Formats: sequence, C-alpha cells, structure tokens
Amino acid sequence: MPEIELSAGRIRYSDAGEGPPIVFVHGVFVAGSLWRKVVGPLSADYRCITPDWPLGGHTVAMNPDADISPHGVARLVLEFIDALDLRDVTLVGNDTGGAVVQLAIARGSDRVSRVVLTPSDSFDNFLPRSIRVLQYAARVPGLLTVGSQPMRLCAVQRLALRWLVKYPIPAEITREWVRPLVSDRGVRRDLGKFLRAIDYRDTIAAAETLQGFPKPVLLLWPRKAPYFPFAHAQRWTEIFADATLVEIEDTYTCVSEDQPEVTAREIASFIRARSKVE
Repeated sequence: MPEIELSAGRIRYSDAGEGPPIVFVHGVFVAGSLWRKVVGPLSADYRCITPDWPLGGHTVAMNPDADISPHGVARLVLEFIDALDLRDVTLVGNDTGGAVVQLAIARGSDRVSRVVLTPSDSFDNFLPRSIRVLQYAARVPGLLTVGSQPMRLCAVQRLALRWLVKYPIPAEITREWVRPLVSDRGVRRDLGKFLRAIDYRDTIAAAETLQGFPKPVLLLWPRKAPYFPFAHAQRWTEIFADATLVEIEDTYTCVSEDQPEVTAREIASFIRARSKVE
C-alpha cells in the first residue's frame, strides 16, 4: 500500500484505476476498505483513491502533536489532494467522513470540482445524539482503551455495526478495521483527539458557509437511515446551488456496503454528467 508523508504524519492509501480522480473519505472506526466494493467498477474509468484517514481504523498513528480535530482532518484531506497534485477531483464522504468533507469544501479548494455526500453527520447532528456518548467517553482517561477491547470479538463488531449496515460485512474486513484500535496506543490517541474535538457548531457553521455553494453535489441517501434523517439530505438541496438528491433503497448509512452497484453507478453517472467541458 503506498503512503505519503503529510504535516500530521504518514497516510496510507489504495490507488486503483486511471482517469479523473475520486477521493473517498470514510468515517470513524473504519478504513479506506469501506469503499472496496465501489472501487472495483469505478476504477474502470476513474482513478479511485481510498486513504486510511486517522479516525480509528488507520494502521499508522499520526505525529503526537498532530491536529486530529475534525477541522484538522479536513485540512489533511485538502493537503493530501495537494500533495498528490490531483485536479478535477470528485470528493466523496460517508458518515463522520461526510462531516469532514463539509468542513473541507467550506474551506475551499480549486482542485475539488464535484462532491458526493452519502449519509453523513450534518447540521446539529454531529455526532448523532444516540451515539454522542462516544464523545464524552473519549474525555475520560483510559476509557477508550478499556472500551475498545471487547471489539476484538466478532459478535461485538457486528453489534457495533448493526445500525450502519443492513447486510453483514465479512469478518476479515471488520477485524482489519478493529485491529489498530485495540492494539495501537497511538491510533487510540488519534481517535480520542477527533472524538473530543467534535462540536456540532462546526457543522452548523459549515452549512452556513456553504449556502449557495456553486459546484455540483450529489446526495445519495436512503429514506430510512437510523442515524441520518432523509430530511437532512433534502435540506442540503436547499443549501447547495447545484444539488441532485438520489434516494437509495434497502440500505442504511454505509451505502457502499449495502448497495455498492447502485452507489458506483450513480457516482459514475454524476461525474459524466457534471464534468467540465474542455
């Protein structure tokens, strides 16, 4: 797996295909392999780049003094795009990664041409209230270490993902995501920094900044995602100047897991339709 040295530390990433680049941003507790099912079909026509962002499933801990707040990770996303000299980028976010994408595009980047938001933390729903306890737990010294250890068990992994996916994820994938968290103190430190710094006022401010955002945005959202209301996707269509909302059926938050064929098809169709005319 290639890696690149950035200001916060080394980022490992997978890089498949050739063509206009798509950069994917996953959420907490998972890794770039969340997108593996959509990379296959998309890499036939696009360069698909799936980094392991420092959100708990990454295998290389960041520098001890790195800023791993949501704003810090948003800056890291833009720094990564700059470092690889990517242009005409389609930036795709899911779950907490969607909030990171919102913060990134609110900062602005000429290199990002299109945005895809799948079910994501938005507005005052960062984190969703039902799991906001994670933020508070991260503030108690040692609790993240103790609390992560049961994640070694496959049954606990399945329970943790219960409301994120409708269909089971292979055990080898969930073990890959969990292993760094339970075994690496530096990875837990990074995740703790992120969780402690979450503040829904940041996503509210980003939404205000993004009012009238002119670049094309695709919203891929199920009507019934346990953590992320469909009303939020509808609200985004009123904020972005050029937004398309596509309802995906039979999926929860992780559309790339539950409905990869539909997700890949909609992303490809969106890029073809909304590419710059040279």
